[in-house]
Amino acid sequence: MHAAQLSGKRVLVVDDSKFVRTTFRNILSKSFTVLEEADGEAGWQTLASDPGIVIVFTDLDMPRLDGFGLLARIRGSSDARVRAMPVAIITGDEQAATKKRAREAGASSFISKSADGPEVLTRIDRLMKMVRPPAAPAPVPAPVPAPALAPRESFTGVLSARGLVGEGERHYVSARRHGSELSVLALRIDSHAELARREGSEVAEQLLARIAKVVLGALRSGDALGRTAPDTFVLLAPGAAAPQISAVAGRLREQLGNAQVAYRGRTLGIACSFGIASAATDGAARSAEDLIHFALQRLKPAPRPRPGLGEDLERALRTLERASPSEELLNRIAAIAKALKARQQ
Repeated sequence: MHAAQLSGKRVLVVDDSKFVRTTFRNILSKSFTVLEEADGEAGWQTLASDPGIVIVFTDLDMPRLDGFGLLARIRGSSDARVRAMPVAIITGDEQAATKKRAREAGASSFISKSADGPEVLTRIDRLMKMVRPPAAPAPVPAPVPAPALAPRESFTGVLSARGLVGEGERHYVSARRHGSELSVLALRIDSHAELARREGSEVAEQLLARIAKVVLGALRSGDALGRTAPDTFVLLAPGAAAPQISAVAGRLREQLGNAQVAYRGRTLGIACSFGIASAATDGAARSAEDLIHFALQRLKPAPRPRPGLGEDLERALRTLERASPSEELLNRIAAIAKALKARQQ
């Protein structure tokens, strides 16, 4: 495909160097309308909102969201157009490891910041061949539920990490457009690592599958559950405010705490940590990925119940006995403890 066939199309250049952006604009503007952004976060917002963009040129080392983060969002997008977008990396780092990492993340091509005009145009010509021309209008198929499009784990039935990010961005964009709520609940199974060490990874995975079933049973229509690590689930709750998702965490904590998972004649305990983030209360979040990150940062186990006053006094009595106090002092403390216990009953 030649530039003439893409006349009027837009390309996006994302680089924190104004000099680099200007250089590429001078080369690209002969064939395209050139859009520019100075960081990955702004670049993502522009790409997600402009269906006319056909190619992205991005630096790797940028503030707010780097090129690897931008690539992850593009390749994990629920929008097929964005997901298939050709992405050329503008790089000053010629190290093989950096290129390998970018290629594995989904980079389509590499263009050196020191490349001259002819070289850049040659790379662009190759990229333009990856851009599909508009297809002839076709009958609109019946809508397919978004979760069915997202990659899922076969064992647990929940979204993969990539599918979760893509689904999260879809909900985040919708929440911003309509001024609605979006909350995220992270759930870590703290006993997973010990169980895997003691009983083997297969048993630990079976327990995770049971837990996933419990959590999936608690979801509302429109909620999405994914796994970001072997022991960590993340729940996306569009339309739910922080107090609502906190109540969900409380119910799950109780359900999982009461779950009876038998294995070889004994019951396996489930110890969990929870973390919550919300678009309404986390003003620093600029994406669903940010909300997921905040929720994971806040993971903490449930507080242990505080011992009753009677238990505190009994512990104090045992300490005093070891210290050999007088019999009269012990009798007086015992009488106080007895009276307090009777009041608690």
